[in-house]
Amino acid sequence: MREVVKRRWRVVFDVLLGLFLAFTVVADTVNTRSAWETVGGLAVVAGSVATARRYPVVSLGVALAGALAVSFPFGHHLPVWVVFVLVAMCYQAGLRMARARPGVLIGGAVTAGGLPVALIAGPDGLGDWAAMVAILVFAGLSPWLLGRYVRVRGELARTGWRRAEEMESRQRLVAEQARLRERARIAGDMHDSLGHELSLIAVRAAALEVAGGLDDAQRDAAGQLRTSAAAATERLREIIGVLREDSAPVEPVQGDLGELIARARASGLVIDSTVDIDAAPPMVARAAYRVVQEALTNVAKHAPGAAVTVRVSSAGARTDVSVVNARPPAGPLPGAASGHVGLIGLRERVRLVGGTLRAGPHEGGFAVTAVLPHGAEPAELREADDDELVEPTSARALELARRDVRRSLVQAITVPCGLFGVVLAVSGIVFLYQWNSSELPGPVYDGLRVGQSRADVAPRLPEHQRSARPVRGEPPLPPAPGVACEYYGTGRSWLDNDYAAYRLCFADGKLVAKDRFAEGAS
Repeated sequence: MREVVKRRWRVVFDVLLGLFLAFTVVADTVNTRSAWETVGGLAVVAGSVATARRYPVVSLGVALAGALAVSFPFGHHLPVWVVFVLVAMCYQAGLRMARARPGVLIGGAVTAGGLPVALIAGPDGLGDWAAMVAILVFAGLSPWLLGRYVRVRGELARTGWRRAEEMESRQRLVAEQARLRERARIAGDMHDSLGHELSLIAVRAAALEVAGGLDDAQRDAAGQLRTSAAAATERLREIIGVLREDSAPVEPVQGDLGELIARARASGLVIDSTVDIDAAPPMVARAAYRVVQEALTNVAKHAPGAAVTVRVSSAGARTDVSVVNARPPAGPLPGAASGHVGLIGLRERVRLVGGTLRAGPHEGGFAVTAVLPHGAEPAELREADDDELVEPTSARALELARRDVRRSLVQAITVPCGLFGVVLAVSGIVFLYQWNSSELPGPVYDGLRVGQSRADVAPRLPEHQRSARPVRGEPPLPPAPGVACEYYGTGRSWLDNDYAAYRLCFADGKLVAKDRFAEGAS
């Protein structure tokens, strides 16, 4: 149903757009241009609007080539309807074209074919050429680039958000797997400690069972206690085995913090340590061990040669752990990237003993600190904890997409302006050269006599004729058959309000008329 409504609105939009553009054609040509231009303009509007959605390349070609062909030459009347048609249809083409190359080829073909024609065949010469350049750049290229920008922005926004959602889901999955591995590690620690205690209970119960001085009821109770302890040990082994099968193999904590730091020193780490953890409960001590172990592992991997300070102290009802490394003297190892999986697992272990963990840059190095309360309940899991550790890949991808969109917008503005500036500079140079090389000195003009032959006059004429000349105020042509007129400059500045020219008319190889006329002269 929604698709049907969308299609209807699209049809309504196309109809309204076509009617508006047709109105601009009629309003602009009904009094000032020929009926042929009106009919041709309406045909261009109909063809470009009808093909805009399914065949945007065809629509672009019809709008560019058709509008310029129907309205050329421009003269002193710049067709307003051409600007409206090109702006609307070039924008629509840029918005709907999947690739930019066909549009570039169409625009290049129209430019390559139209500009020489405007310069050579236009009655105003350089003026018609400049008008076509302006129309192609500002009414054709700029709207097309703007449409491409809007399209690329929409596509990047959609794909960027979809990619962000996928990356965030993947990061949550990685974090959950790290937490599960850490829980399996904790389960292994529990198996080692509780299994040992249950084994001791079974041994003591067996010794009590064979001890002298007990009656049969007491021996039977001791035997049941031994059997229950053995069954509990086996049951604990089965449960922990299931957990280990669902996760990666883990190793239980071995030794104490002193041995851990000694092994790290032996491997080459420079460590300044202070350890006082005798009063901590076993689970808190194991959590502190894991914090120091993971922090030292990360220093060895990502900050080789950096000095490390380890502080572990138990006071009152909590244990504080701090592992801080300085800036590595040679910088981080090249290619040593971290997925922060170890820190995610570490955070899970600290959370399960009710503590808090902080990890991040510190004075050019890195700091890992943990507060481990004694006898606290597990802390609540927060998604923000993962965001602090997991590299924000999705945010960076979205920022890169936005940067590309901003770059395309800048290009949509600067490319047409730069292109027009280059064209304007080249046009100005050509205009000034043509203006100066077509100047006919006043004394030479005064010395010309009607009836002189073309061969006698030619050596005194300038190298070029003037293409930019007055188009109003020109006297009627001489009545002689086969007359051909040439136009030259009067020597006045092109900034002068007296925009004048000399006209020399020849027929049968003789000068039949010479005139000086100015713009708007009667």
